[in-house]
Amino acid sequence: MIVLIKTLQVILALSLLILIHEFGHFFFAKIFGIRVDKFYLFFDTGDFKLFSTKSKWFIRLCPKAEKWETEYGIGWLPLGGYCKIAGMIDESLDTDQMASEPQPWEFRTKPAWQRLFVMAGGVFMNFLLAICIYIGILAGWGESYISTEGNKVYVNELAYEMGFRTGDQILSFDDYKPENFAMLQADLARNNVSKATVIRQTDTVDLYIDQNRIGEVLQTPGMFDLALPFVIGEVPETSVNYGQDLLPGDQIVRIGEEKVEYVQDSRPLLQSLAGNTSSITIIRQSDTLVKEVKIDTAGHIGVLLQQPEIRTKEYNLLSAIPAGFKKTFSTIGGYLQDLKLVFTPRTEAYKSVGSFISIGKIFPSSWDWLSFLNIVAMLSVMLGVMNLIPIPALDGGHIAFTLYEIITRRKPSDKFLMVTQIIGMILVFGLMILAFGNDIFRLFR
Repeated sequence: MIVLIKTLQVILALSLLILIHEFGHFFFAKIFGIRVDKFYLFFDTGDFKLFSTKSKWFIRLCPKAEKWETEYGIGWLPLGGYCKIAGMIDESLDTDQMASEPQPWEFRTKPAWQRLFVMAGGVFMNFLLAICIYIGILAGWGESYISTEGNKVYVNELAYEMGFRTGDQILSFDDYKPENFAMLQADLARNNVSKATVIRQTDTVDLYIDQNRIGEVLQTPGMFDLALPFVIGEVPETSVNYGQDLLPGDQIVRIGEEKVEYVQDSRPLLQSLAGNTSSITIIRQSDTLVKEVKIDTAGHIGVLLQQPEIRTKEYNLLSAIPAGFKKTFSTIGGYLQDLKLVFTPRTEAYKSVGSFISIGKIFPSSWDWLSFLNIVAMLSVMLGVMNLIPIPALDGGHIAFTLYEIITRRKPSDKFLMVTQIIGMILVFGLMILAFGNDIFRLFR
């Protein structure tokens, strides 16, 4: 069931993003009187289609469809979608139309500034979708996060080797003061940090970061877990220790003879005692008490933890509009930093590039509209930024050539555009192979 829910979320999200992106091209093409031959979700490779408005059964159902200028459809290969614009060299590599006499309703006969709008339309719509989603999220749910202020980190082996210690409170990365605890590792990788400043016990300590280890930072999740004291929030009726005089607010500081400073310290101890009983030492207000507790076969004592403080910024619809723009541009900036790392070989960030498998993993295992919308907005930004990369097969390549034409007043030849389109498609397929290869390697690993 979990796989089905994740799969449905991936299909719905990607379908929405593809349709919005291609609609951007379609919208501006129609504004400037350019004919659009096809508008497809997914690819109809081999001319095999799951649906087409030009199919006989659909025309019988809707006779007017036979006169529609554009064929709308769904292909069988779920690797994207496309909007086939008349008189444009695209991934279809249709040489027949380019050999014919240019027509006034074709892309190639329009002024360069109009063609620029058509090519940038997909990216524009992706960013506009992200802005709208973020405005809706901020107006409806606000912005919730765990602050770095007053919270300590529980480090893994890599973070320890880099100088961080469990119990540190991170103040700054160089001159940047991180605010969202969940983004600490991403901030460390993205900002090319050379110095981290932390509070360690009562001292302020500067840690000098080895930037040659950024690749490891990208490949090692969980560098900074939230160091939570083992404070009981609730003992549910289903607990093996219900009625055993464990109260909300009790802090467990020992299990048996072993000291427990944070929840993470307790896990291996409880696992080793699974199915048995053990003494625990708790602090209740100003008293220190020793209790006997049962440990179930899963290594749990059946209590819910006291949750950390979650900060929420509230917005009304009016204030959510500028905040939605700000969040979108912040997300764009973060993803541009990620791309910079990917194209910096020494970071080995290219190993983190993923395909649909990786995308599927980030969706929750149960349906949650807030998580779904946040992920769709993030993916919309990613799709927009990716398409701005000046590779000929992507929108960024077409935009670059059109800008060159506007500046120099020299239009690249159709033959040149055809060759660069082929080269670009090879590069894009190479990137797809890298992404799938990384995912398959991670599955085996």
